[in-house]
Amino acid sequence: MITAAQLDLEIDRIIENAIREDVGPGDYSSLACIPEEATGKAKLLVKEAGVIAGVAFAQKVFAYVDSDLKTEIHIEDGSLVNVGDIVLHVNGSSQSILKAERLVLNAMQRMSAIATKTRHYADLLKDTGTKILDTRKTTPGFRALEKMAVKIGGGENHRFALYDMVMLKDNHIDFAGGIIKAIHKTQTYLKTHNLDLKIIVEARDLEEVQEILKAGGVYRILLDNFNYEATRKAVELIGDQCLTESSGGINEETLVEYAKCGVDYISSGALTHSVYNMDLSLKAV
Repeated sequence: MITAAQLDLEIDRIIENAIREDVGPGDYSSLACIPEEATGKAKLLVKEAGVIAGVAFAQKVFAYVDSDLKTEIHIEDGSLVNVGDIVLHVNGSSQSILKAERLVLNAMQRMSAIATKTRHYADLLKDTGTKILDTRKTTPGFRALEKMAVKIGGGENHRFALYDMVMLKDNHIDFAGGIIKAIHKTQTYLKTHNLDLKIIVEARDLEEVQEILKAGGVYRILLDNFNYEATRKAVELIGDQCLTESSGGINEETLVEYAKCGVDYISSGALTHSVYNMDLSLKAV
């Protein structure tokens, strides 16, 4: 994953662009009917049970919109919440609160949904030794927050983007002329360009697993769409030569069975691409 400083920069960019997109030259609804000097207070209300996420992000949004807004946090990121819970209060300019409202809600509703689903998957895996990973199947322009939500929910982040880890998938392998060529070309490229990046290689069958091991120098082998029996055989074959990851349509019904095969990680795009926003609202007090 990227550094904390890089992640903060990504989040700053999300806020800047989202406010530009939503507010533009002005929130004319508020400007038209609320006096500039008016102050108020609002509460972030939970309307659906789950894992709350995005509290720290909301603070950043309020501060970006108006540095004089004051937030009082009652429930921290990663906490289980129930209907009727109040996550935070925000005090200050009424116009500023309304300007920040939609971004705060849009982000927190989606982040909380992701954190809730991730917590469910992580709880299913808690006694197996296998960890749940996210993927790059994220909302364009919103990835940093979705990755953050996975961490809040108890999962782990895969690579952030194409630049912080090498992942050789089927198309890379086929275009490069085979697994061994793809791996060796990659290793040469990284050495030539002085890049210290881990290499993950996707295997489509046990024969490809053997080819990857023959090439060597791989951090993790991704067992893509393997059934349980093939996964167990692959894990036995790989041993401690590198880490293992299962992927490909794995859901909550099959998650534990794949973990029992002995893989180190299971990656799931569903953590970020198949969630329904958790119901939250920001109400004037």
